[in-house]
Amino acid sequence: MRYQACADCGAPAAVPFKGETFRVSHKGVSAEVKGLSGWRCSSCGETEFDQRSAKRYAAAGDKLVLQARAAERSEIRRIRRKLGLSQAMAAKLTGGGHNAFSRYERGEATPLPAVVNLFRLLDRHPDLLKELTGSL
Repeated sequence: MRYQACADCGAPAAVPFKGETFRVSHKGVSAEVKGLSGWRCSSCGETEFDQRSAKRYAAAGDKLVLQARAAERSEIRRIRRKLGLSQAMAAKLTGGGHNAFSRYERGEATPLPAVVNLFRLLDRHPDLLKELTGSL
């Protein structure tokens, strides 16, 4: 059997594997990527994909990230509209620039997690909006 040094632990214990299925996940959504090949360390268990497999695995992960961002954009837009806020007012509420929500909703910028969390909270407790907008 052919061995190579593990890229992670350095042990000369990495052995080739071929045609395996791996799962890639992002924000609770996952996808299977079949037919991947590379090296697995029998000492530490670390996996290193060959170049073609690494590209396929990364592309699957990128696709999940883009799907999550699109879902987040839709969620922010839905909540903003539910609350009866203009994009400018939503931006003012969260401390962003006057075009922040326009850019979030078009996918040109990613909102900070605090902005997303605030809107999720307001979605569940819209009565809190009066307390927040009273100080604006």
